[in-house]
Amino acid sequence: MLPVGRRVSVRVPATSANLGPGFDTLGLALAFYDELEVTVRAEAGATVDIIGQGAPDSAAPVATDASNLVVQAIAHAFEWAKQPMPGLNLRAHNNIPHSRGMGSSSAAIVSGLLAAVGLLEGVVEFSSQELLTLATDMEGHPDNVAPALFGGLTIAWMDEAGAHFEKLSVHRGVSPLVLVPAFTMSTKLARSLQPEQVPHEDAIFNVSRSSLLVAALTQNPERLFVATEDKLHQDYRASAMPETNTLIAKLRAAGYAAVVSGAGPSILVLCSDPSQRQSAIELAASVQDTPWEPLMLAVDIKGATVEAHPVVAA
Repeated sequence: MLPVGRRVSVRVPATSANLGPGFDTLGLALAFYDELEVTVRAEAGATVDIIGQGAPDSAAPVATDASNLVVQAIAHAFEWAKQPMPGLNLRAHNNIPHSRGMGSSSAAIVSGLLAAVGLLEGVVEFSSQELLTLATDMEGHPDNVAPALFGGLTIAWMDEAGAHFEKLSVHRGVSPLVLVPAFTMSTKLARSLQPEQVPHEDAIFNVSRSSLLVAALTQNPERLFVATEDKLHQDYRASAMPETNTLIAKLRAAGYAAVVSGAGPSILVLCSDPSQRQSAIELAASVQDTPWEPLMLAVDIKGATVEAHPVVAA
């Protein structure tokens, strides 16, 4: 049994998946974080105190009991480790916008898994592969959970053995900007708009662009504009988020490497120079019908972190 009072602190970055042509494959960790503190208590069960996104007084509150996604992730890890789940108090400071294409559900899952890693330190060890497997079990695909766990630019894929990833370092000239609208988008709805088959030439187009995008992000940011062209998913989803589609068209017409962030509706602009971000923000502000909150972010290179705190004697 874990001692009452055992406490861990977790920090998990936001992520942007797809990055234009890299559908369900490429992901980027962003320096914008959810934070979590978990403390073992004597009573069974779990309670969650939420600050920020999903708080009880917010427009879209999330569960504060055992059905909370973070608690479910902790339970998933404890079940895998064959360890009894202790009673827990959770305090979550959620900064990552929910249902905006910035990996909030992946962050919740990874927060819970890393909390379990910290709580079980010295009892059970988790490998990187095991964490990716557990996260993918819950999320369904690894493109967001991989960068949330490991940071940087990740290439993720699935085979009969499960989920895998490769982490790459991003060129220091790459300067991400995320434009976040007030409205939301359901990932399930976005995925439902995808056709089961795409034209052969579109598949070839995306293979070339996603390959080029890896080179642009790691070696030559000047290629970001052409490398972020896509024919595989964004056009099919455009009707569900017309404001996003309109602004992306305006940004790309002005020469910015703008794409849908994840399932949307946020927009990721991959600038090759930090100074480009301000002019992109000004262009977005000129669209009067939809306000966009700009987030000028760095690439997170560490991924999720966990710190265990000493038990304080009563």
